[in-house]
Amino acid sequence: MSNKTTEILDLYKKVMMPTFAPSVVLATGKGVTVRDVDGLVLYDFTSGIGIHNVGYSHPKVVQAIQEQAAALTHSSNLFATEPQVKLAEKLVELSGLGGKVFFCNSGAEANEAAIKLARKWGNANGGRYEIVTFRRGFHGRTLATVTATAQAWCQEGYDPLPVGFAYADFNDLESVKAAISDKTVAIMLEAIQGEGGVTPATDEFMRGIRQLCDEKNLLMICDEVQSGMGRTGTWFAWQGYDVKPDLFTLAKAIAGGLPMGALVSNAKFADVFTPGSHASTFGGNPVAAAAALAVIDVIESEKLLKRATEIGTLFREALQAEVDKHDKLLEVRGKGLMLGVVVDGDPKEVVEALKAQGILALTAGGNVVRFLPPLVLREEDLEEAIDMMSDAFDCVFGE
Repeated sequence: MSNKTTEILDLYKKVMMPTFAPSVVLATGKGVTVRDVDGLVLYDFTSGIGIHNVGYSHPKVVQAIQEQAAALTHSSNLFATEPQVKLAEKLVELSGLGGKVFFCNSGAEANEAAIKLARKWGNANGGRYEIVTFRRGFHGRTLATVTATAQAWCQEGYDPLPVGFAYADFNDLESVKAAISDKTVAIMLEAIQGEGGVTPATDEFMRGIRQLCDEKNLLMICDEVQSGMGRTGTWFAWQGYDVKPDLFTLAKAIAGGLPMGALVSNAKFADVFTPGSHASTFGGNPVAAAAALAVIDVIESEKLLKRATEIGTLFREALQAEVDKHDKLLEVRGKGLMLGVVVDGDPKEVVEALKAQGILALTAGGNVVRFLPPLVLREEDLEEAIDMMSDAFDCVFGE
């Protein structure tokens, strides 16, 4: 590492709590690439962990942020702002659920809001409060969402965890039925488990969850924090199935890199929250809302849903060719531009080899290399990146 990188990372260790262990210091980003403080350019196939769906520094998003920041950076939610209201209107339109929106700052907060809304409704309808979630899922880092996450690695050390959650196995309807009790109020799931291994729900499973919720008067809650905003080729991953949730949550990519989360409801549950029953100081911040409106405009005007599907198909085929080539690469999973390669071994070794070739990637689920490139990825960028990935796989597994 250079003196500049070493200097900054040394200071990082001195002043930052050790919740992360970065090895790269980023300075700028443009489109699908980032540049570190020493000028090294890397393809970012993480999108900042699913954030930059429209790429880094998109001019429409930058302009929207600049103009709104010059006009009004913040208003308390005792008052309304036009960007906030127009964004809520747009999200309701894109979802087709006919409900309403609550804004917050992150995915964990959005999921926390969904949990609270479900409990508030459940307590008024039979004293029900328990939510069924899924092993290998991921819903956030607050105490409630860590408990909902159902993975020991992120719960360790935080006992006593909140009560009110039961766990089932993903893509296993019988497991879900066994987890439901007379205290159950909701079933909360990701249509594609991201952190858990880039595992899509089956059509049968999603339809089965919807049917169970209808039969037992439960809320179906979809966590779209990582899979939403076009990543899988539809606005929200649940739209790739023949179901509609009662609630779904958004964050990450919604505001083009600014902190924002959202809870979107259908009409039935739109007025469960009442004045004072829930709040978020920065929720619906006008700068973040203006950025989000610009993100939606870019996705629509540049037809990025179609591109996510088409480029995602090409990317998947290229990854499958690598799986066919290497015995230690076992399977390609995912949808659109949310893809993972299952590895027989430590995926961290592969991620390091990819970085050495000039590509940033992620791990997931303990044995998966995860790719979340920006939706603005061009075919020529993908071709170059695939050559680099092939070299990395050869380096780790041999030709």
